[in-house]
Amino acid sequence: MTREDQIFYDRLWSKYDELRWLYMELYGNEAAFDYFRSMLYKAYCSRDPYLRMMDEAREAHPEWYRDRDMLGMLMYVQCFGKTLKGVRKRLDYIEQSGVNYIHYMPLLQSPKGRSDGGYAVSDFRAVEPELGTMEELAELNADCHKRGISVCLDFVMNHTSEDHEWAIRAKAGDPEYQRRYFFFDNWDIPNEFEKTMPQVFPQTAPGNFSWCPEAGKVVMTTFWPYQWDLNYGNPVVFNEMTDNMLYLCNQGVDIIRLDATPYIWKELYTSCRNLPKVHTLVRMMRLACEIVCPGTLLLGEIVMEPSKVVPYFGTVEKPECHMLYNVTTMASTWHTVATSDVRLLRHQMEAVFALPKQYTFLNYLRCHDDIGWGLDYAFLKPFGVDEVSHKKYLNDWFTGKYPGSLSRGELYNDDPRLGDARMCGTTASLCGVEGAEETGDKAALELALRLDETLHAFLLTQSGIPVLYSGDEIAQLNDNGYRNDPLKVEDSRYIHRGDFSWEDAEKKDDPATRQGRIYQFLRTIETLRADHPVFDPDADVWTMEPLNDHVLAIGRYYRKEKLLALFNFSQIEQSAWLNEPETYVDLMTGKPRSDLKVDLPGYGFAWLYTKLD
Repeated sequence: MTREDQIFYDRLWSKYDELRWLYMELYGNEAAFDYFRSMLYKAYCSRDPYLRMMDEAREAHPEWYRDRDMLGMLMYVQCFGKTLKGVRKRLDYIEQSGVNYIHYMPLLQSPKGRSDGGYAVSDFRAVEPELGTMEELAELNADCHKRGISVCLDFVMNHTSEDHEWAIRAKAGDPEYQRRYFFFDNWDIPNEFEKTMPQVFPQTAPGNFSWCPEAGKVVMTTFWPYQWDLNYGNPVVFNEMTDNMLYLCNQGVDIIRLDATPYIWKELYTSCRNLPKVHTLVRMMRLACEIVCPGTLLLGEIVMEPSKVVPYFGTVEKPECHMLYNVTTMASTWHTVATSDVRLLRHQMEAVFALPKQYTFLNYLRCHDDIGWGLDYAFLKPFGVDEVSHKKYLNDWFTGKYPGSLSRGELYNDDPRLGDARMCGTTASLCGVEGAEETGDKAALELALRLDETLHAFLLTQSGIPVLYSGDEIAQLNDNGYRNDPLKVEDSRYIHRGDFSWEDAEKKDDPATRQGRIYQFLRTIETLRADHPVFDPDADVWTMEPLNDHVLAIGRYYRKEKLLALFNFSQIEQSAWLNEPETYVDLMTGKPRSDLKVDLPGYGFAWLYTKLD
């Protein structure tokens, strides 16, 4: 037996009992499990020697992704570099920006006009031709690895495009392929599902099922009519989709983002979300990766409240996802910007800080998607906050309709009756930079830029991995040109999905410009974070009482280093009152600073640091 085979079988046998038990409990199919096991070996044999070397290095340092110098950037290939080759030519910029983790938005083959931004995949082993080829993706990833940059890619596991080979065969009446989806001869069973199954897009894509005229049957389509839900109750689906995932890992993808994870198991008379067998599937996928490509991480996309998010970490003995999104904090942060009241955000932070330190969250201010106002209204109610009217206030604030707001956001999926509209816009435009530049108000522009800085400082104060949305590092503004594109005009999310401005990027070294100021500021705080152990993920973190509801106060302590981080969410100067006995310096200036009374300018922040004896 070769050394390589010995490594594979050592990994396999160390996990075999649990993997087989889970598989047989779910499917009870010995032949399907034998195929699955042989598929794992084939995937391992196909793995490049360099990737295997990375696997071994990461096995020796299993928490490599939790290092405090990790900095992510989320981007659309077509926006950032036009093609994969274009991104490859721009790696110097990414490296100069301190980024060591790139998340490519969906780039696998999808039909034009029916892709939901690339989330309706027609071929899991082909790149969208206009972006490049799978070979070019592997070459780009190899270049990233040489620079110490890890790569994340979406794996759309809940559904396929109706143009996928399986769907085409199902339309043609092939029963074997119809069993890979949820097909029904009439509406009787789908109507039963609808009684307990919430709708994802009730205004734009109502219902969870669609009529398939080619097959003369009803098919489950939870998200959009052109996205057909996969039936993971069929072991063939699990086997083949896991094989597709491992294929992408073998192209050099380091982090697999499991899209729409809570939806992947369906049962009649349930919500079809967060069901126990979802966790069985994710655990088996984790085991598959640990056997074939243990340097790979699983990132779960669970856009729900913390009580439903945390279980996807699994347990210490049986982990599932390595990382999850800190969705609630993101939404609560923007609520705090609009209200200048930190009480909800502080409440949210306390819940996050109480979780085990090994739980790793991806923290972000903006992503490719809209901002939903799924706030903790039970917490807000005693403060006189009504959910519907509060959502309207938030939307009015971020669209610039409310007096005193220069924000330039745009509504998404507006439902005036329920007040459930969500919000779109770049970070800078939501902070008021665009509005201030429109009016020529220098004071307002200073305030907006300071808010942009403070929000990013808050982002980097949190434990976990901070992820920037491409363009935010140069304070890029909204792209209103999407309204002129017939394929985009109906989706306001494209307002913050515009092409990266390389003209703006050329100003990154000039702090007198908006672009240079934000870029240089981010490089400063990113370097400070990497240089100081107090930002380590294993640090103790807590909230403090600053005696001011406009100011969020966070403490961090690790190995005799202590940090007091203060953030003013008010447009006017505020004071934070603390009583810590140590002597502090301001990390941004290096000058001594008292902690007893800390004055913060409107939308300002302070990092107060001390090293204890």
